[in-house]
Amino acid sequence: MKALRRFTVRAHLPTSLQALAKLSTNLRWSWHPATQELFSSMDPALWSGLRDPLKLLGDIGPDRLTQLSEDGDFLARLNALSDDLDEYLSEPRWFQEQVATGNRFPTGIAYFSMEFGISEVLPIYSGGLGILAGDHLKAASDLGLPLIGVGLLYRSGYFRQSLTDDGWQKERYPNLDPQGLPVRTVNDQDGNPVTIRVPMPDNRVLRARLWIADVGRIPLLLLDSDIPDNDTDLRAVTDRLYGGDQEHRIKQEILAGVGGVRAVREYTRIQGLPDPDVFHMNEGHAGFLGAERIRELVSPHGAGLDFDSALSAVRASTVFTTHTPVPAGIDRFPIDMVRRYFGNDHGQSTLLPGLELARILALGKETDPGVFNMAHMGLRLGQRTNGVSKLHGAVSREMFGDLWPGFDAPQVPIGSVTNGVHAPTWCSPRWTELATDDSDDVPDESSTLAAMKNVSSQELWATRNTLRTELIAEVRRRLRRSGLERGFSAAELGWTAGVFSSRVLTIGFARRAATYKRLTLMLRDTDRLKALLLDKDRPVQLVVAGKAHPADDGGKALIQQIVRFADANDVRHRIVFLPDYDMAMARYLYGGCDVWLNNPLRPMEACGTSGMKSALNGGLNLSIMDGWWDEMSDHANGWAIPTADGVTDDERRDDLEAAALYELLENVVVPKFYDTGSDGVPARWVEMVRHTLHTLGPQVLASRMVRDYTEQYYAPAAISGHATTDNDFEGAKDLALFRAQVDRSWPLVRVLDVDSAGLDNTALLGSTMTLTAHVELAGLRADQVVVQAVIGRVDDADNLTQVATPTMTLVSEHGGPGGEAIFEVSVPLPMTGPVGYTVRILPYHRLLTGTAELGVVVVA
Repeated sequence: MKALRRFTVRAHLPTSLQALAKLSTNLRWSWHPATQELFSSMDPALWSGLRDPLKLLGDIGPDRLTQLSEDGDFLARLNALSDDLDEYLSEPRWFQEQVATGNRFPTGIAYFSMEFGISEVLPIYSGGLGILAGDHLKAASDLGLPLIGVGLLYRSGYFRQSLTDDGWQKERYPNLDPQGLPVRTVNDQDGNPVTIRVPMPDNRVLRARLWIADVGRIPLLLLDSDIPDNDTDLRAVTDRLYGGDQEHRIKQEILAGVGGVRAVREYTRIQGLPDPDVFHMNEGHAGFLGAERIRELVSPHGAGLDFDSALSAVRASTVFTTHTPVPAGIDRFPIDMVRRYFGNDHGQSTLLPGLELARILALGKETDPGVFNMAHMGLRLGQRTNGVSKLHGAVSREMFGDLWPGFDAPQVPIGSVTNGVHAPTWCSPRWTELATDDSDDVPDESSTLAAMKNVSSQELWATRNTLRTELIAEVRRRLRRSGLERGFSAAELGWTAGVFSSRVLTIGFARRAATYKRLTLMLRDTDRLKALLLDKDRPVQLVVAGKAHPADDGGKALIQQIVRFADANDVRHRIVFLPDYDMAMARYLYGGCDVWLNNPLRPMEACGTSGMKSALNGGLNLSIMDGWWDEMSDHANGWAIPTADGVTDDERRDDLEAAALYELLENVVVPKFYDTGSDGVPARWVEMVRHTLHTLGPQVLASRMVRDYTEQYYAPAAISGHATTDNDFEGAKDLALFRAQVDRSWPLVRVLDVDSAGLDNTALLGSTMTLTAHVELAGLRADQVVVQAVIGRVDDADNLTQVATPTMTLVSEHGGPGGEAIFEVSVPLPMTGPVGYTVRILPYHRLLTGTAELGVVVVA
């Protein structure tokens, strides 16, 4: 008989152990080894199976708690760790130090994401996007940022994965009890749980309870619709991450965006905190937050602004990060669905009173008039936008270039901040032990990585061997458990105790089973793969993991191919597929694998941070030049798999790139691993490990990423935001008027004539050419535009490349024969060969981030 509902009863702690409650509910324990060691010491066997402080405290039993309450050594450790946490939560850190030196940083940042991978004990993540968001929060905590995370509390999280006897993926959705999770309700001043309300069609209301998870110094607000106040179907809005149909999805995204802003307002009001002056959308899922913020400013109870002024203020303080390198990965809703959720029959919004429905729909406009595009809304609402690696920034500028017609892709205003990973979470404590040098002081992440430069080769190799051995024990344990779940008897699974060897080159491949990630590329030539796995003198062992989306039968078929190959008696001791890939498994993989394999279709990997985590543990990357690896590979920290760029036949491209992968393994990677000296250490391999740790390690840190966001995006957004809102929103109103004037005038703005002078019959490199342009401004002032000469190399089709864009100086605002403006510039010829030029006009306002922001340009 199954329970209808479940709930968790927490242990009553003796007075002397009360600090355990604080240590167990603040998720800092998940990246703090000393706190983990404290919990482990309470019951090592129980902890090794749970690795969850709340479950540990629930299962440990009152007798053991009584013993611990009288154990002086344990109490001393407990109180020291409690004091350490208090200090961590209150002491000035990097952010406060920067503010003290005069940097104009935000007073608050709201960071919205559909998923957060903080720890496996809070399973509200599915993959890379969530892990990145979790690492962002952790690094923000370590750096002292005044950041608030916002997401949803899924009652079933993402699915748990198992396999059938023939290798097909099965999904199971556990019922999560918030009382058993490291979360607590947000209560008002009277002690009542806070509930957020969002209107739904047909005069219904979606209500959500507000929970909070403490991620170090960062509060993570989570909205939960599974409360009695909701109808049955509305209770299910937050049931599963990425589950259900588009109706289900749009409800989730409305709750995350609109409800998320309302949750932030309630939380800051109750806590007496300033409202965030920067809002950051991690992907477009929570994009409706911008529309809600516009509603706040339009409301008579707010600033009473018109829509355009409110939009200017919201844009100025919004950052949008896209993680999607292909249009198919973007959330797109039928326009009629959005109309039904946001509007009524009179052209007004019922969900966001005071806003015209047409203005909301225009935020998500794309080429297909029947579709509302969430990424396009994010780009229109975020004045500062970025991809998540340099290459992805370039891909995004191409992919979204239609929103900036008339601009070449390099001029599209989408930047990049390359992702990073949280070293205390993903870097094995064994590296910290190497760096301590018998000192009691625990080095920070940068010091640990820098210390690897001076560690002996023998110690580095011994650490790699230890981590590989720990991975093998975990592989055997998980493989046996998976076999039992698949229906095999214990007697049939004795072979699992002998899979893998601690002295064999171990390669890891773990990621979502999306088609572009090419899970089965390694199977293109099974004979060559078997030869690598079964070589008598230099064998390879391969561990594979990953989940396919429940609706992706193609991805499930890829997993089944791998499982069936790995099930074969002749190779099953050298290749395994481990189901239910999560953060707990990932830590063993990143630590124990010597090589991290990544072979996506270039350039479809936005970043791909799993290889970064491997690098933090001395793993060497073997990867297609895509995502972060495209910019950080230096050919001494791993290997680049050659790509068959330009080959349009997918089958042929896969064959060519698989062959290149086999070649690298056979002729370079495997020989180097087994090229050992008399001391048993592969010296050339270990030097690559050392180089990776102390040179690549600092580049891939989440602390570097969050500092980049703070300095390049958050601080400028806060300054821009205040520039639009100060003095009764004077800047926002002025910018809105300017945009309206540009909309009216721009169709009539044109370059009437361009003259050149100063060149002899033979133009020489460095010679000065003077360009004069006559410009019709159509009612705009000369200081409301920028007129540029565009000069560069010209190809056979008269296209300009390698351009320079010197700004032309106003000679006379009305000096032309027809009263037009005259601009002029003198330019040294920058190159030899065929050179061409033109002139262009761009709008200018002091509150724009750049001349391309409005997406309009006039070219002669």
